[in-house]
Amino acid sequence: MYGVHEVVDALSKLSYEEALAYWIEGEKEEAEFYRELARRARNLGLGEELVRTFEKLAEDSLAHAKELEAQFESKYGRKPVSNLPPLEVLPVLEEFERADQLEEVLKAAMESELIAHESYKLLAERVDGERLRELYSRLAEVERGHYEMLRQRYEELTRKKDRS
Repeated sequence: MYGVHEVVDALSKLSYEEALAYWIEGEKEEAEFYRELARRARNLGLGEELVRTFEKLAEDSLAHAKELEAQFESKYGRKPVSNLPPLEVLPVLEEFERADQLEEVLKAAMESELIAHESYKLLAERVDGERLRELYSRLAEVERGHYEMLRQRYEELTRKKDRS
């Protein structure tokens, strides 16, 4: 298992092609992660709003991956491959077995998205080359949007809890 600093260090050394492949693979893994969170939330009866949020995040991630993969294959004539672990997928699924763990899962997912946002933002400032800077800047904004969606669900959850 890599730490965030090791991943950021490794990402800072990638070419544009390698960084794009990394992003594509990360989006695919993130889609699986959110699809599984949606499934578990539904099974635990945690409400359709939360299930829809996780499903939307999964759909967004998969759509990004497909769009970027088509661009990659068109430009490089092959499928993208990356062996670096994605920053935004934390191993929190094993923890999410009961409804009372939802708050912790949301906080962990939010933290993961925020770490990814900050890391990509830092990478955008650190790397050479305009295309690579733009790629990491776009990644940072995508992850910030994911964080905001999760934050809204978390705030709704805590408001409901406070009213109880």
